[in-house]
Parts: sequence; structure tokens; C-alpha cells
Amino acid sequence: MENLPAPGAKTPAQLLFLAGASGSLAFWQPLVQRLSHPAERRILGWPGFGPTPPDPFFNGLGDLVALVTGAMDRPTALIAQSMGGVIALRAALEQPAAITHLVLTVTSGGLDRTCHGAVDWRPAFSANHPAAPPWFAEASTDLTPLLPRLQVPTLLVWGDADPISPLSVGRRLEALLPRARLRVIAGADHDLAFTHASALAPMVEDHLASR
Repeated sequence: MENLPAPGAKTPAQLLFLAGASGSLAFWQPLVQRLSHPAERRILGWPGFGPTPPDPFFNGLGDLVALVTGAMDRPTALIAQSMGGVIALRAALEQPAAITHLVLTVTSGGLDRTCHGAVDWRPAFSANHPAAPPWFAEASTDLTPLLPRLQVPTLLVWGDADPISPLSVGRRLEALLPRARLRVIAGADHDLAFTHASALAPMVEDHLASR
């Protein structure tokens, strides 16, 4: 199977931030405020998650992917956390020419995390977020055979103290994605993009400047 084409644009005109399962729009603010890149910044909410009102037309991850691809109306860099990383990769596989760069933090990336000793966070999440869409707990995807085709420059950022997406997941993604580079933040957990925004910001700046 042939590789997907490389992105057509090199400089992003839009930075699109994708939340994790919490749907928190505030999660990315510390990083957004530290970036000097001139591209427009937009934080995308997930209908039914966090503060974003539910929408009956959204019934699965595919609908969230469509929301992202519909927002990519200009050369776009996707910056994604956890579940948002799965959506970002699916969007990149669907529309690689629209994406200039990927930044993925502590995501499963469509891999099976159980073989990496990951903690199953879904029961606690469902208990703490009873209003979350019911389909979410059953959502699953396996992108393993597709990822080697993706030619988008990708920055992977992991913490070495994350029980939900262990560092070995990041290493596996780095091996699968042809243009990926893994960076590790010591002591960081699953919320590193929020708690370690000052360390993450220069990594993202350097990556967005890469051609």
C-alpha cells in the first residue's frame, strides 16, 4: 500500500488544539499563552464532553473526526491530548495534505495500550463524568497498520510517570510513524500539556518551525 502524500503546505496558518476525553477548553490555555507562533489558535470542543453542549448528530469518534476535518479550512497544525490524539491521527489519515504538523501528547494513538501495562481509566471516567456520551466507553480503534503511511511531521511528547499512556506507547508510535520524534518530560503525568506547559512550549515552537 502506498504512503499517503506529504502535506502540501509547510507553515501552518492555524493551530487547532484538540482536547482529551475531559473536553476541557481550559486545558490548553497555559500552552496557548506561551506560544509565539503567528498562526491563529483555536481550541476545539467535543459535543457532549466538558462544557460543550451535546449534539444528537454526534454518535461516535468518526463524528468528532469529521468535526476536525471540517475545521481544517487552511493549512493546519493539530495539537492534541490523549483521546484527541486518536482523532488527530484519523484526521491526518483522511486529509494529510491539509495538515502541516502534528503534536501528540500522551495519546494511545490508536494502539492497544493494555499490552503496555496501561491503567484502564474508563470506569473511573464514566463514574466521574456521568453526562459523557454513552458510546464513548465502548469506542475503540486500531490504527497500527495505517500509521506507517503517514508522512506528516509529528512531535510526540510523553511523561515518564504516566499510568494511562505509558512511555512505551510513545516509543511504539515513534517507531510506526515515519516522521515522528519523541520527547520525554521527566516526572510528567497524563496532564503534562497543562502542568508542564512551560517545558512543552519551546518543543512545539521548534517543531512548528521545522520544514
